[in-house]
Amino acid sequence: MRLWRDVRPVLQAFWRTQPRGLALGAGLSALTVLMGMALLGLSGWFITATALAGLQAATAVRFDVFMPSAGIRLLALGRTGARYAERLVTHDATFGVLASLREQLFRGWARPDAARRLLARPARLLFRLTADVDALESFYLRLLVPAGAALGAALFAGIVLGFMSAWMGIALALWLIVAGWGIALAVAARARPAAARRAHAMETLRARAADLVSGQTELVMAGRIGAQREALAIADRHLANADHALNRLEARSGMAYGTAGTLTLVAVLVAAGALVGEGEIGAPVAALALLVALTAIEPFAALRRGALEAGRAWLAARRLAPRIQAGASAESAVPAPSSRLAAAADPGTTLRLASVCVAHPGSPALVLHDISLTLAAGERVALIGPSGAGKSTLLAVVAGELAASSGEVSTAPHSLLTQRTELFQDSLRDNLRLADPSAADNRLWAVLAAAGLSHEVHAMAAGLDTPLGEGGLGLSGGQSRRLALARLLLRDVPIWLLDEPTEALDTSTANDVLQRLDAQAAGRTLLIATHLRREAALADRLLSMKGGRITADLRRGTAAFDAALKTLRPD
Repeated sequence: MRLWRDVRPVLQAFWRTQPRGLALGAGLSALTVLMGMALLGLSGWFITATALAGLQAATAVRFDVFMPSAGIRLLALGRTGARYAERLVTHDATFGVLASLREQLFRGWARPDAARRLLARPARLLFRLTADVDALESFYLRLLVPAGAALGAALFAGIVLGFMSAWMGIALALWLIVAGWGIALAVAARARPAAARRAHAMETLRARAADLVSGQTELVMAGRIGAQREALAIADRHLANADHALNRLEARSGMAYGTAGTLTLVAVLVAAGALVGEGEIGAPVAALALLVALTAIEPFAALRRGALEAGRAWLAARRLAPRIQAGASAESAVPAPSSRLAAAADPGTTLRLASVCVAHPGSPALVLHDISLTLAAGERVALIGPSGAGKSTLLAVVAGELAASSGEVSTAPHSLLTQRTELFQDSLRDNLRLADPSAADNRLWAVLAAAGLSHEVHAMAAGLDTPLGEGGLGLSGGQSRRLALARLLLRDVPIWLLDEPTEALDTSTANDVLQRLDAQAAGRTLLIATHLRREAALADRLLSMKGGRITADLRRGTAAFDAALKTLRPD
């Protein structure tokens, strides 16, 4: 029952995404198997009948070789075409389903606090999105499709032999289903623990290898490089042990199917021989029965690989099912930033927080207490206070990255410039187009010029097509920040959320970036989290925070505003 609860959401997602493709692929697979059985059976009958007809001149002259030959050619060509179409349709449908599942997972993760969860467990979530999703293909390609084809083969063999002898046809069909599916179920049950251990070991191995590569400098300095290598070796041994267990089980399952096939052939041979001896069938028909029985066991043997991978697929389904279900409803459950603007009494209001309290997931302690805030269109506000006061948390709530435990958050469409510049291993153009995928090159050049980066990009040999490494490798810190600024400018929204926009930049670069921000922000609402005087100077209102509360609201032109500004860290 638990197994079905885990697998059902995945199977429903499969069927909901590609119903026609999946059904057509399964049908073509069954047709391919049946045509192969018919081809071998008809060939055996034809060869035997031709040999017997050639023993006498009279029968040799009357024997029709053209119809069976045409049938064999038709089945051979049809089987080849059906096999090609089956591979094309099943894999196309499967890839379409997996792509849709990845999209649903993204939607499931596109919820408040998603960025924090990704930063806390990046290796695990990446494994879910890649290896776990890929493992789900076994349900269709290696379990459902072969099981359906095997059932069709058993029924076809039973019908063919049933025309010779009803009891032989029924016995063969029941034997194939019970033995073929029984072996597969037994293998799946035995392989499930080993497959789960292998999945956990692979995940651990990847995570520890990534930690070793990315953190080798810190590990050497801390004297822990040897311990990390040993941990990596332990994970590798666990993976090897799981592989060894699965390989042993695969060998045993092969032997089981081989034994079942041999018993099937012996039983059909004995039964067909008895029928020939009684004169109920001839030798050609007996050859047909034997070859049909031979081919009927092969589709069941194809279940072996799926049975071995069933445990891994089940584990992936158990991990992903909650996220898939969440992703299916995420579009309606999580409003996009542009739809979070609630009706306000004052049409000039772009941001309103009313009695907002926030706690991090899994913690009862509040990090923001009863925050109420209203920003008018074009207003510039800086959040100041010591580290841990709640400045970045408040920005995350406004941006929709962190859900409020209570209270109301209403905001116009906005863009967030985070402390860390997020650039990807892609071209400079595509990194910009994250803000507007349809932006033309002339617009990209315009925002690069506004950010002060156009001359440097023009100097690059590939221009906008310049490839960037992971994390924007190839650009300096200042260039990366200007590129992030250009991306901010590319999305025309009324609110900018700036989280320490010039942190870690040298003074001249920081001042230039701030001047460009000031020039481009005309008419926009700014909400800035900062502890730097140069950034807070952009604001005409300072909100002092401490312990997750707003403790002071200071306006430009007052002595308290100037005094608070002087307490911030200078350039």
